[in-house]
Amino acid sequence: MRLVVADDEPLARDLLRTLLEELPGLAVAALAEDGEEAIAAARAHRPDLVFLDIDMPNGNGVHAALEIARLGAEVIFVTAHEEHAVDAFEVGAVDYLLKPVRRPRLARAIERARLRYEARRPAQSTEPTLPAPAQSAEDAVAAPEPAAAPDDAFWVPVLRGTVRVAVDDVERVEAAGDHVYLHAAGRAYLYRSTMAEMEQRLQGSGLLRVHRSAFIRPERVVATHRRGKVLALELSDGTQIPVGPRFRAAALALLGKTA
Repeated sequence: MRLVVADDEPLARDLLRTLLEELPGLAVAALAEDGEEAIAAARAHRPDLVFLDIDMPNGNGVHAALEIARLGAEVIFVTAHEEHAVDAFEVGAVDYLLKPVRRPRLARAIERARLRYEARRPAQSTEPTLPAPAQSAEDAVAAPEPAAAPDDAFWVPVLRGTVRVAVDDVERVEAAGDHVYLHAAGRAYLYRSTMAEMEQRLQGSGLLRVHRSAFIRPERVVATHRRGKVLALELSDGTQIPVGPRFRAAALALLGKTA
């Protein structure tokens, strides 16, 4: 994956670049010192992933993220402030990292970004669909999605056809503009749907909406974290999902917690 790193602190920027260069399959294409430089670098280099500090001059990370997302890149926020987790989810960021960045946490964030990267490649590919022997669920050639698909599964476009993703296998759902990411069995699948449509589709599925940008499966929650007024749910894969204010009471009730 091709990366851009944006941070107005030179030491923090250089440290993050060093940590990223230790990981396989990553290439830092450019460094930026503020929000405007980050957008310019994203336009020039068309990265797959951009690391953004939130508190930067000339357009903060949140504003820059909105433009960078329109260019097709994923975003990971890097911040010294825990309360910005909500900001990260509002703009559909892959993850947020707290300074000082630790290697294990960075590796988990990169893995999340890889899942999204792999999920987006089929949807962006212009390669024509060719018949091929079915080798795996990802590569299997399938018939076009039925006009009235059963409610117990999603038919998701992949590089060489479609794949069936059972609703029962979906562990969480995250918003991505006019698409969503379906996380199931260690993979992320990019599926065209709004969150409002997903809310109707997922009724009775066991998935719980905890944020306007996220559904989770409650049995995957292993811990809750409170950072000031922000409540986050930690899932079994290490992902932390902030809980939106209007979903807090229902989420805590279902989890058997108190506010």
